[in-house]
Amino acid sequence: MGSPIGSMKNVKIFVLYLMENISYPLDFVTINDIVMQTDYVMYLDFAEGFNQMLDSGLIEKVDFEGEDCYIITEKGKCVARELNGDILSTILDQSLSRALRYIDFKKRGIECKCEIEKIDDNKYELSCYFLENKKSIFSLKYTVDTFDRAKRMKDNFYERPENIYRGVISLMAGNVNYLFD
Repeated sequence: MGSPIGSMKNVKIFVLYLMENISYPLDFVTINDIVMQTDYVMYLDFAEGFNQMLDSGLIEKVDFEGEDCYIITEKGKCVARELNGDILSTILDQSLSRALRYIDFKKRGIECKCEIEKIDDNKYELSCYFLENKKSIFSLKYTVDTFDRAKRMKDNFYERPENIYRGVISLMAGNVNYLFD
């Protein structure tokens, strides 16, 4: 079974799009992590596509701060812009947002955690945390009436943790315009 994103062409367009828009050298592990976290590309397709892109000169290996990293070439940028895959632009935009968040959180050592605990017959407690270098920088507990509601909130937390963090901090600081920005 192939990647949910479709053909190998789509896999390459997806990876090239991310690399072009991130626009600085990334090591293989980071590229793999940002691609894998989206669930649109299977690892074997990514690995095969990555090697094909290297062989065809769409990406190249560079030494960046003493580490083997990869960048998109001019040829790769042209391919990323000109090829018309059947990837929805919303998938590309959402994936880029996740990739940038992952890179920022990785640099800062931030982990996001969200857990659901049943607290009695009809209540569930949702606990959300941001840890920076294993120390709590944000925690929130919220009680809801159904597991389904708690699950939807947990999914939303993992989908947009930077928005949750920024929104709560802005609201607590009195910046209610955050809701309208």
